[in-house]
Amino acid sequence: MSDATADPPVPADDLLAPAGAPELDPAARALYLAVLRGGGRLADHEIPEAERPALHHLVEAGLLIPQAHAAAYVAVSPRALTVRLGAEMRAQAVRLLVESESVNDRYGDLIRAYDRVAAPPAGRPVADWVHGLENIQKRISQLVSELRNELITVQPGHRPPELLESALAQDLPFLRRGGTLRTIYQPCALSAPATVCYAAEVTKHGGCVRILDEPFQRTFILDRSIAVIPAVEDSSTAVFVEDPAVVAHLLRVFERDWERAESVRWAQIRIAERSAPVAGRVGALLAQGLTQQGVARRLGISERTVAGHIARLRNRYGARTLFQLGWLMRGSSDEPPPALDEEPLDEESGESTR
Repeated sequence: MSDATADPPVPADDLLAPAGAPELDPAARALYLAVLRGGGRLADHEIPEAERPALHHLVEAGLLIPQAHAAAYVAVSPRALTVRLGAEMRAQAVRLLVESESVNDRYGDLIRAYDRVAAPPAGRPVADWVHGLENIQKRISQLVSELRNELITVQPGHRPPELLESALAQDLPFLRRGGTLRTIYQPCALSAPATVCYAAEVTKHGGCVRILDEPFQRTFILDRSIAVIPAVEDSSTAVFVEDPAVVAHLLRVFERDWERAESVRWAQIRIAERSAPVAGRVGALLAQGLTQQGVARRLGISERTVAGHIARLRNRYGARTLFQLGWLMRGSSDEPPPALDEEPLDEESGESTR
């Protein structure tokens, strides 16, 4: 209910405009200057009817003072007027300053009520930017330690062994608690012993790790409620997103990629890596029908290095073409070809380094 005794609101323009400071119109200014030219005195009968409004304006402003006994008007110095107006302005400024000190108190209860309504609700989705690889890893580790149901990761390129070791220490307890883990790697992971070891261990405990021979962006999705994506190309800054729409979109992208990804028997690869040299793995992939480029991508080595291994395998099997070599190796055994007396190959040229 409104307070009937409260003062009505004062327009801001009225607060800022000092009393008694009217703006003179051109007619009033012209009349004042004419009075000065006439000696500073103007008889009432000398004033034309058309100039009466300007006369009243000058009287209200205090620049002309009426003399009733002489029926005339006398000019007053504008300096005296400015002194008076200045004093009024300063007095009004002081009053406004004092008044301003009590504004917050006067409307404090309304301000607090508005803030309670206008404030964003608790738990509103936000995007949190985290800088520095160490800080990012620490934040992810904290979130993984609090996981309840599902961890989804998409990991392009090679992962450092020490990082995989740390991830394994967290992921295995999560899987033992009944959590679900799904990860997508690129083919180069198949030739990285640390990654193969990680994948073999998590799959042994119920995790799923697949291979997708396509480019994709590193992504973490935790319990379908928080997503972590890189904010810069070198992944030195990451964004932790809780917006349901963004997380749902990233989940759809992941599910699409997961359907196209290839399942891998990581335990068998782990065993084969311990016994088969690089040339043997090249031969096994050729026997599966992969091209030279495909073998290079799968093993994470250069095509020149693969070409060097292929040349040595051709000599061993007497194959004239790559197709013939794959055919011969496919028919020989399901196991990798026997170890060769290998000479180390230069990664760039594919030539022997001996």
